[in-house]
Amino acid sequence: MRELRAFSVIDRMQPQFAAYVGATVQGDVPVAGMAELFVEMAPANEVFPVANAALKAADVRPATQFVEREFGLLEVHSFDQSAVRSAGDAVLEYLGAEESDRLRPKVASSQVITNVDPYQAQLINKFRRGALLVPGQTLCVMEVAPAAYAGLAMNEAEKGAAIHVVYVSNAGRFGRLFLSGSESEVLTARDAAVSILDSIEGRDW
Repeated sequence: MRELRAFSVIDRMQPQFAAYVGATVQGDVPVAGMAELFVEMAPANEVFPVANAALKAADVRPATQFVEREFGLLEVHSFDQSAVRSAGDAVLEYLGAEESDRLRPKVASSQVITNVDPYQAQLINKFRRGALLVPGQTLCVMEVAPAAYAGLAMNEAEKGAAIHVVYVSNAGRFGRLFLSGSESEVLTARDAAVSILDSIEGRDW
């Protein structure tokens, strides 16, 4: 049975988030200012016909077509927001779903760590793909579900405050985002991320 788990439209990619996506994807590289769509579905192999429907319906380019154990993840982007919306409409039509059929995102956990210890910073820097975490900074680590909403949360966090994008993972059972900066900026960014997730309507878990 097909399931629409996440349907997330980013109206305008922020510079750090766009750079992060560009550095970590295997497909077409997006740039700041583009609109972006993330779709997560089950079964995972549905991502292939979903991508086919999206790419044939509108002038969008794919950065990610990913299959993991349980879910499939598709990302497409364009400078034309209407093209991204048209691609999304094609995805929904293929799945026989409405946007409201997606799962309502939830924050599974959120931690703020002030004055990060140098050794902990070094451990995180071993796997980060974005900005280096500097000792003494404040770090926010957030888990969201479905995982595909991690990108939306990070993009909104960057819109809301002067923070550093350290790490984003948007595939699997949970998505994760790591962001750093001063304590006040990190708290503002966290609240912006939570607020955008709370605004997404969908079906309950």
